[in-house]
Amino acid sequence: MDGAVTIGGKASAFPLVAVVAVLTLASLVPVHAQPALPAAAVEQAVARLTAKHGEAQAARIRRGVEQVAQRWWVADGTPEEFLAFVEASFLADPAELDVTAARLERVMEQTLGHLHEVRREIMTPLDLDTGPVRRVDELLSNVDLSAHVDEDLYRTKVAFLALLNFPVHTLEERLAQGPSWDRAAWARSRMMDRFSERMPAAVLQEWTAATTRADQYIADYNIRLDRLVTPEGERLFQEGLRLISHWGLRDELQSHYSDPSPASLAKQRAILEVMERIVRQEIPRVVIDNADRLWEPFANTVRPLDPAEAIDPERLAREREPDTRYERLLEVFRAATKQDPYSPATPTYIERSFERGREIPEKEVEALLVSVLESPEVRDLTALIKQRLGRPLEPFDIWYSGFRPRGRYSEAELDAVVRERYPTVEAFQAKLPEVLRGLGFTPEKAAWLAERIVVDPARGAGHALGAARREDKAHLRTRVPKEGMDYKGYNIAIHELGHNVEQVFSLNAIDHWWLTGVPNNAFTEAMAFVFQHRDLELLGLGSQDAEARRAQALALLWNAYEIGGVAIVDMRVWNWMYAHPEATPAELREAVLGIAREVWNRWYAPPFGVRDSEVLAIYSHMIVYGLYLPDYPLGHLIAFQVAEKLHGADFGAEFERVTRQGRLTPDAWMRGAVGGPLSARALLVAAREALAAPPR
Repeated sequence: MDGAVTIGGKASAFPLVAVVAVLTLASLVPVHAQPALPAAAVEQAVARLTAKHGEAQAARIRRGVEQVAQRWWVADGTPEEFLAFVEASFLADPAELDVTAARLERVMEQTLGHLHEVRREIMTPLDLDTGPVRRVDELLSNVDLSAHVDEDLYRTKVAFLALLNFPVHTLEERLAQGPSWDRAAWARSRMMDRFSERMPAAVLQEWTAATTRADQYIADYNIRLDRLVTPEGERLFQEGLRLISHWGLRDELQSHYSDPSPASLAKQRAILEVMERIVRQEIPRVVIDNADRLWEPFANTVRPLDPAEAIDPERLAREREPDTRYERLLEVFRAATKQDPYSPATPTYIERSFERGREIPEKEVEALLVSVLESPEVRDLTALIKQRLGRPLEPFDIWYSGFRPRGRYSEAELDAVVRERYPTVEAFQAKLPEVLRGLGFTPEKAAWLAERIVVDPARGAGHALGAARREDKAHLRTRVPKEGMDYKGYNIAIHELGHNVEQVFSLNAIDHWWLTGVPNNAFTEAMAFVFQHRDLELLGLGSQDAEARRAQALALLWNAYEIGGVAIVDMRVWNWMYAHPEATPAELREAVLGIAREVWNRWYAPPFGVRDSEVLAIYSHMIVYGLYLPDYPLGHLIAFQVAEKLHGADFGAEFERVTRQGRLTPDAWMRGAVGGPLSARALLVAAREALAAPPR
């Protein structure tokens, strides 16, 4: 039956059957996302605009109208209001399109940039070591004003203007058409990424709250290694050694490869036991960041620091940390699933991470990782490491660091050199131009970069926070203890400096703001690795000679092998959560442990000779930075390809050239940077050559 019906209080001339079909579909999706337009409205809009602007514009018109219709909700207006909007807003004049794109770019840079700075200020007490985190800071951390930007852009119909006049490209279109685009075309394509999804502010705020809680949990998760004891009650580590999980624990474990003594091996085994207690959630709650308790991790027993204190050690040991680690991960997962209904093209967080975030499909990423994990070069490298250690491999040897130049120095020696040079955050800030000149930037470029980077004392392990508008500055965060920066903090700082320099070049030196950044996180990790691999050279303790480059190839392959398995664990955990959306923290814990064992047994147990290790689940990224971990092995592969290109060239000029390409697709960026696609081949070939003549 046809006839007029009332929608939103106004009469509609569209057929009732079409409206009924829309309302039936609406019952299947959240109320915010309920479609408001019958197909007849879309066809009528296309017909009117084509009649007005001509057949030459027909394809643009249809695509634009459909893009608007897909995101037009009941609250946006009636079908008649939709028709009126598209008739008034379609831009046929190319000059007008240019002006509109330029205006959107300028306004969005300033809007998003200022909101980014507000968020940075809100998060300062949680991100930086500025004193106790107060209740007001915890509450403020849930304030994210940027969550309302997209909602306001749709409410004011600015987003619909963009959607009507500029295409939202698929990955397939970018791969096929991108090579023929000029920089302006790339910028417009990236501009429309901003409008490809329509998320309610409440959904975005829930994501912010969940990730903030997870981030704070991880930032505060410190282990007092100075309180670890042997079964006989002897201390294993020096007084004051308080390390964050997992970064600090891993770095401390690696530092002991420079000392092949039984004491160092005992320390490595103890750290591994701590890691396994954490992932199994068997760690007694009372020993987390607590200087008043001694902990024997193998028997999992707790003792008082003061022998005169009366405690019930059995009760304290039984009171394990509840499954907080997995509860936080589930909160992040559930916040991600709230976004799924608003992303019809990529309806899971997994798809958004790979198809939209990385622009490399999940299966291609996994295949690339498996090509490393199953390579004969890894098998032969494992045998070489076993030979060098003079003992059977143990699970913690995935972090073997003997191919790095730092392996020649003890942690104490490195700490002493770093502390003398960088006693404070301010000292590192002051020496940034010197560090950058040491890497190969001209004095003028080093000064220009240093002026745009601020060094902050991190509460957590450290990170790089770029700017979002060109008038702002990038921030480098690293831990600096009161006695001065240690080697761990310095190593992280050089890594983060690589991020910051990439961020400055790809923002302040870019031709179009919409192209700010790099294709995905793996690429910024690659640029950070390029810096980090030269940290000892900057201290005067390393070089870039042929032997050093052979050692670097083996070290990078081992790093890619280790983190490749970790990344696959991360990927499989997210797939498991989507298959079990109602899982409890305890069920998720058992699933994560099972996946970690499965991955270990397939790719690590054969060369290691040890089965069922769960250590691959220790990475803190899994809890707070969902599906970030695959970027690390990809970053190692990219870093090697880029480093090969930079070696022997003008490092500073080449680093600037490749980072100023901006946010192209991974394939286009790699071809522009190194002349070929992303591949493990370059690293495997170099590793094979290094294995034929192993470095000392």
